[in-house]
Amino acid sequence: MNFAGPQKVLVADDDIVNRQVLAELLKPEHTVLLAKNGLQALERAARHLPDLILLDVVMPDMDGYEVLRRLRADAQTAHITVMFISGLARPEDEANGLKMGAADYISKPFNETVVMARVAMHLQMVRQRRMLEHLAHVDGLTELANRRRFDEVYEAEWQRSRRNGRPLSLALLDIDSFKQYNDHYGHPAGDRALRAVARTAAAGLRRPADLAARYGGEELVLLLPDTEAAQAQQVVSAICAAITELQIPHEASSVAPMLTVSAGGATLDGAAPESSAELFTAADTLLYQAKKSGRNRVEWRATGPIAAWPKPHAVL
Repeated sequence: MNFAGPQKVLVADDDIVNRQVLAELLKPEHTVLLAKNGLQALERAARHLPDLILLDVVMPDMDGYEVLRRLRADAQTAHITVMFISGLARPEDEANGLKMGAADYISKPFNETVVMARVAMHLQMVRQRRMLEHLAHVDGLTELANRRRFDEVYEAEWQRSRRNGRPLSLALLDIDSFKQYNDHYGHPAGDRALRAVARTAAAGLRRPADLAARYGGEELVLLLPDTEAAQAQQVVSAICAAITELQIPHEASSVAPMLTVSAGGATLDGAAPESSAELFTAADTLLYQAKKSGRNRVEWRATGPIAAWPKPHAVL
């Protein structure tokens, strides 16, 4: 995630002069979006998810208070920071805006220096909050999503799969003989190997909706929404092959002279009455089967017989 790029500011004001003045002030350092009424503000906020909204209170058709109420009622836009810039200068007007959830309230005619200082302050707070949220969802060693983040995304994707009748594929990956690797090469080398495996797994996912996470120890979990069993197994098999092709030496392995992984996966038919816990258990069971069957393979639950990669008893 890039935290260094320009932040997005939406200016919503029915007065064209105010919009132009604020746009000229903000453009040198920020990406500026403009809206001339409340409906445009809501539509552009939902589409672009700006970091900050400068919102006029008095607008035709829908005033700023109603815009703010609707922003807060929508889970997609509820988090967006809103600053009121209004010609209503009474203390009770300011108090009303702040009580509704605005982060700031500036009266017109506004001072450009004050506006820029407060915009900078609120955008810095937004950046810091997002950095903290990002760190809370990232595993410190592998830089993949952590278990907490996986649990959140997995439950949301399982619900979506059931609601839309679309498939959802899930795979668990485990490094073969990793304890022996750590005992033989030392834990710093084990950490480097785990990071290399994590990078390779993440690079093998093809779509933004796919997720790679560290589930615990040397175990990774891959989530592939809207992915049929055959396609998901192909993706996971390619990742396992790419990890083998890293040629990380593993002299203590009973499987191969280099580091290998085993995987178990399962695909949810969106119409099937299977809970998220049952789908996860199916993938975990198949990972155990892959380990028991000799490691360095993928076992997958799909319609018909369970397939294996590579062929049973083959050693790479």
